[in-house]
Amino acid sequence: MSRYVFFLPLLLGLPASALPQTSVALFAGGCFWCMEAAYQGREGVIDVVSGYSGGTLDNPTYQQHADHLEVIQVTYEPERISYQALLDLYWVNVDPFDDHGQFCDKGQQYRSVIFAGTQDELALARASKSAVSARFTDQEVYTEVRQASQFWPAEQAHQDYYLKNPLRYKFYRWNCGRDQRLQQIWGEQAQH
Repeated sequence: MSRYVFFLPLLLGLPASALPQTSVALFAGGCFWCMEAAYQGREGVIDVVSGYSGGTLDNPTYQQHADHLEVIQVTYEPERISYQALLDLYWVNVDPFDDHGQFCDKGQQYRSVIFAGTQDELALARASKSAVSARFTDQEVYTEVRQASQFWPAEQAHQDYYLKNPLRYKFYRWNCGRDQRLQQIWGEQAQH
């Protein structure tokens, strides 16, 4: 959905109360291109922006993001999709057992982290991690749950990459083994 959907009621002369109530969620799950594709177009998701969070550098870039992680910022309507549903979608798009990154992308910036923005989200995120740990008792879940921090949007070339460069994106995703590993972990629940 367009990043300009918020302006439509204003352009039509409708009151601000006609705007949908929205919330924002931050997730790190390896390559932000792949995570963006997993959330974009879902019922209740208004927008997904690739970016950086969790680090100390102001205005990070793809070439210089220091200790930031690649993340997505999901703007959604809680009346149409719950934070719990976003968490459920998150888990089946990551390998929670990899403490060095995700799939073929290794390094601090590719680790899996749920950034909770409120105390309620923090409780839900921790409970969802506990549920994953209970399901996979023979493996350690390395996905972190942290308090949300400053979000910095990535460069325009990284936004909607999977739509702008579908062949490169599909080759990258396949070559990285992402879908194969997700299928191995989550079976029928795996998202592609």
